[in-house]
Amino acid sequence: MKVLITGATGLVGSELVSQCHEKGYNVNYLTTNRNKIISKSNYQGFYWNPEKDEIDKDCLQGVSVIINLAGASISKRWTSKYKKMILDSRVNSLELLKKTLKNTFDHKVTSLVSASAIGVYPNSLSNYYSEDEQKVDDSFLGRVVEVWEEKADEFKLLGLTVAKVRIGLVMSNKGGALPQMAKPVKYFVGAAFGSGEQWQSWIHIADLARIFVHVAQYELEGVFNGVAPNPVTNTKLVKEIAKNLERPLVLPNIPKFIMYTVLGEMAYLLFASQRVSSKKIEEEGYVFQYANICHALADIFKNDSECVDSKTNMTKEFVS
Repeated sequence: MKVLITGATGLVGSELVSQCHEKGYNVNYLTTNRNKIISKSNYQGFYWNPEKDEIDKDCLQGVSVIINLAGASISKRWTSKYKKMILDSRVNSLELLKKTLKNTFDHKVTSLVSASAIGVYPNSLSNYYSEDEQKVDDSFLGRVVEVWEEKADEFKLLGLTVAKVRIGLVMSNKGGALPQMAKPVKYFVGAAFGSGEQWQSWIHIADLARIFVHVAQYELEGVFNGVAPNPVTNTKLVKEIAKNLERPLVLPNIPKFIMYTVLGEMAYLLFASQRVSSKKIEEEGYVFQYANICHALADIFKNDSECVDSKTNMTKEFVS
């Protein structure tokens, strides 16, 4: 099987490419940076620029599945200008892919697997959300996901099978939220946010990439939550990070108003509570490698040389 991946050089995309190669799949990928174009037998890069409606149509040669991860990061301050970029980057990339497929009569693409986000689910401390939930969170991110998924569903009009993976909090030492959460803990100033009771539906990056591969391999359709089976509260997550870094948590929880002052509207991400089910993807035969946060973090931090070094140095200091 040959897969076309957008966002292949990003955090999730890099792991996805690795997982595809482990399966023996060849990968074509699209990049907006010509310097990132590589040509190998199983990994071929092609240029595109959704803002300018530019794409190398050769990217579709031999491809049967498109996995779409394209979209500007939500982890930057949500100014009016950047909010537009967050939405446009998702809509424009899918629109260009759709137009290219429509105008390429000899392509072999049969399915689209598109990234989405659990931010679509309403903020709640008590609800447990499955993919059947119809209500949408009344927030900027909720609106973005709604438009994003509607655009992905338009590929059905081209005869493609469409699946959407709603991604939770990605656990990785290579980027995303975890290194930012670990940093204050490492320097003895870590603490939970707000009440700490908000649910955080997380997933180890390796499991997330494997879910995308699983959905693509079996041509599944519909919505699937890309989260591990056991969500945790923010307090639990911070405590587990501290445990792995061998650091105490001595400070009180960080009040909302402080983070909103620092981060603006984007601080909503720290306090929104979405407890999300992974049952549907498990019923499709996916088996999680990291079902519990303690096992996931243990794996991540054991491979983080900086964290290992910091713990070793701290031990030496106490011994001396």
